[in-house]
Amino acid sequence: MQGEILEGLVARVVTRDSSKRMKKVLKYSTPHLPVGVGLDLGPSLREICAANRSDEKQQIKTLLQNVGTSFCPSFVDWFGNGSTDAHSADADESFISKFLQANPSDLSTTKFQDIIRLMREKHIPAAFKCYYNFHKAESMSSDNLHFKMVIHVRNDSAFQRYQKQMRHKPGLWPLYRGFFADINLFNSSKERASQIAINSVDMIDNVPDSNDISGKGGLADEDANLMIKLKFLTYKLRTFLIRNGLSILFKEGPDAYKTYYMRQMRKWNTSEAKRGELSTMLEEWACYARRKYGNETLSGPMYLTEVEPFLENYAKRSRKNRALIGSAGNLVKAEDFLAIVDSGENEVGEVETANPSVVKDSVGKGEGLIVFFPGIPGCGKSALCKEILCSTGKLWDGLPVHSLMGDLTKGNYWKKVAEERNRNPSSVMLADKNAPTVEVWRRIEGICSSTKAFAVPVVPDCEGTDTNPYSLDALAVFILRVLLRSNHPGSLDKACPTAGYVLLKFYHFYDGQDRKVFEAELIECFGSIVKMPLLKPNRSPLPESVTSILEEGIDLFRLHSIKHRRLDSSKGTYAQQWAKWEKKLRDIIYINAEYLNSVQVPIDCAVKQVLKQLGTLAKGDYSRPRPITAKRKAGSIIFAAVNIPVTELQGLLHKLAEKNSEFDAFLKDKNVDRTLKQAHLTLAHKQNHGVTAVASYASVLHQNVPVEMTALFFSDRWAAMEAHPGSVDGEEVKSKNMWPHITLWTAKGAAAKESSTLPQLFFKGRATLIEIDPPVTVVGTIEFH
Repeated sequence: MQGEILEGLVARVVTRDSSKRMKKVLKYSTPHLPVGVGLDLGPSLREICAANRSDEKQQIKTLLQNVGTSFCPSFVDWFGNGSTDAHSADADESFISKFLQANPSDLSTTKFQDIIRLMREKHIPAAFKCYYNFHKAESMSSDNLHFKMVIHVRNDSAFQRYQKQMRHKPGLWPLYRGFFADINLFNSSKERASQIAINSVDMIDNVPDSNDISGKGGLADEDANLMIKLKFLTYKLRTFLIRNGLSILFKEGPDAYKTYYMRQMRKWNTSEAKRGELSTMLEEWACYARRKYGNETLSGPMYLTEVEPFLENYAKRSRKNRALIGSAGNLVKAEDFLAIVDSGENEVGEVETANPSVVKDSVGKGEGLIVFFPGIPGCGKSALCKEILCSTGKLWDGLPVHSLMGDLTKGNYWKKVAEERNRNPSSVMLADKNAPTVEVWRRIEGICSSTKAFAVPVVPDCEGTDTNPYSLDALAVFILRVLLRSNHPGSLDKACPTAGYVLLKFYHFYDGQDRKVFEAELIECFGSIVKMPLLKPNRSPLPESVTSILEEGIDLFRLHSIKHRRLDSSKGTYAQQWAKWEKKLRDIIYINAEYLNSVQVPIDCAVKQVLKQLGTLAKGDYSRPRPITAKRKAGSIIFAAVNIPVTELQGLLHKLAEKNSEFDAFLKDKNVDRTLKQAHLTLAHKQNHGVTAVASYASVLHQNVPVEMTALFFSDRWAAMEAHPGSVDGEEVKSKNMWPHITLWTAKGAAAKESSTLPQLFFKGRATLIEIDPPVTVVGTIEFH
């Protein structure tokens, strides 16, 4: 149950023989039937929940009272025995440790210990709670304790990580969302303890190492435990379209919320008619919630107290509304509801394609397409748009194609795109303008939603770096193309004195995400991407002089941005340095022009590949890739971290250098006062820990947290500080990383993320450790990046 709505059903798959046995049992053991007609069976589940919406404890108590004493003779499991609150606290850490250290008395206990031990060792997120078993209260003593343990896996990422461990350890029992166990901790005599220890060894020795879970060490036959989980549409509507969109609605507004739920319905393949009906209802819900709560977020646990009354009132307006939201109980008769559904109304999750396992996208009648470019000046988008305009007959069977060049458009460009789409909804729009930020992507999503269009991002294909989807090779090629231009409409050509700075500014729009994350974001937002070939695969390395001048520019850009933010490079503290760098950049790029031209895929070949991909999409032969995650809203959040004050960190490093001559020698040529401009302690990263893990820190976002520095590691390639975050309002903040640390310095060509290997390097004698005793504490701020 979720409030007054059944979440779903779990069906067990059984063999034909099993069903035959069940029929025999029913035949010879006829269930007792109540005597009389129209018996008063008491209030229904919906009525009980509706009458106690605001008090969950009272709701549970009323439900238990109404099921009757034959089903629930005692409430002690829920409310204790009167002297103690059964739901008072999480499992005591000491209890967990005692349980893991205890000798198991049977195989089930051994397997259960394995589960908990692995989850703790691998930091798999889950809640462990234990309650006294009040049914055994009379037999409990200090040497004989009875508990009920509940394990609740809250994050989906836990299952992926656990299943990975199961592949390495086939004897592990599977992990479920939530399960319960009765645990008895007791002290035994020496003789009995010795016998239990012997039995435990025998049990371990007899557990098979194979993947056959039907043996002694596993569960029963796998087929016999196969179950199907069925979610009701009423639950999906309330949970995925309303509850999961609350934070977006209150933090980003109704437009972002609409983008969220429309994307969710597209993923379900909801029919166009049903999307329209649900959109109307959800728009009204958004207005209702924002009007009542303003900017104060409606919490997830309490949202049903507002949603249910709203949906009840909405359903009362028409039979169509009642079918839409899945009303039940006293509000609508079952036969009326079925009549509405049978009359041709589609359900929320209806799949209209013939094959539900493959989703094909094409530009259909009455729909349009937006082709846009998350690129950098010089990526070749204008040349591609010209070729597409010449090839429209081959691609879209006469569908009109319009190109809107950003450099020739006055006013708000994306507003002009929306206006053009409204004038010509059944058309193809070539958005000839770089679209580098997530804010622009959301704007495009909104245009698609309001004008019935698909959007396809076209991106130059290259390897990228650890922190940027575009490599330095690609950046060098883009700069050359810009410096070879003349009379560019946007004045970004060889005559522009700040051309290098402008390209670096676009390059840094993508900072903080590698190629894999970048493409995953686009696929999640738009379902697909088209890749435009850029660099030849078997090219020789980028000349050292080109790499050096680009890295010099990147460093200068960071300094300029920290001090002046968006101020033009011709102004500010670094104006003279920029002028020198721009001249040096041109000299080096022109000297290496022959190399940079030779490593590019010829533009005609690149255009041909893009046209081919767009053509398959237009004809409906393109299978939309499944999103990387269904829960993640469009955004550039990559990781959660504690931002550390750099000045305090630099001060600590100098103090350590004064006390340690080896570290002092290490620091001399590093110039950390200039290079260490930002520092953070990563709490969770989307790639390593999953989106859910990153999002779990939302409750402590922008909060100050003490961070304890305990050790310093350094080698010829990295330097990092071991650090441990403290608590926020009594809630402990833990890093998901196996070794929480702050990266201080990396050598040229060394990846920052590899600094996590420093402890292993130390044990191999390839890194140095300085312990900080006593530890030093600084205060940082928890932020998303």
